[in-house]
Amino acid sequence: MSRPISRFPVPALDEMPEDVRHRILEVQAKAGFVPNVFLTLAHRPDEFRAFFAYHDALMEKDSGLSKAEREMIVVASSGANQCQYCVVAHGAILRVRARNPLIADQVAVNYRKADLTPRQRAMLDFALKTALRSAEIGDADFAALREHGFSDEDIWDIGAVAAFFALSNRLANLTSMRPNDEFFLLGRSPTT
Repeated sequence: MSRPISRFPVPALDEMPEDVRHRILEVQAKAGFVPNVFLTLAHRPDEFRAFFAYHDALMEKDSGLSKAEREMIVVASSGANQCQYCVVAHGAILRVRARNPLIADQVAVNYRKADLTPRQRAMLDFALKTALRSAEIGDADFAALREHGFSDEDIWDIGAVAAFFALSNRLANLTSMRPNDEFFLLGRSPTT
């Protein structure tokens, strides 16, 4: 029995606005499947557009953070927020981007015990503080990151990725978004 991917209605591709449908078909051509987040958020096209515009601005730009490091932020903060969809989907992306089949599970469960560099651990300390206790952020947090070579722009990026995915985690939990089966195996062996 197949469970629904969202507790809200999911429109058919031919019922979606052209730009939303085009984006989904592009993702399908690249990934080989349509991640359920695209289908779920297509329920509200204006919000779909805004969500993915900000996602792309944060996750696809040139940055002092590698794409794998940005995915680490997503996985660690999503684990702390108990977001199954984001842990599973972004865990798969992290495994692929880091070329490491073990890292995503380590980061999702307890990044403090994961095989990370001190720089990455400091990055995740700040990201989790942003996602869970942002009112407590102070100058000492910035100083600790600067000691690891992070620029102010990098610090903004760490915080912005954590904050954006805190929103994403809450939307995924609200909608009861189900991870695609494809994500569970992606990047688990050195050849995928």
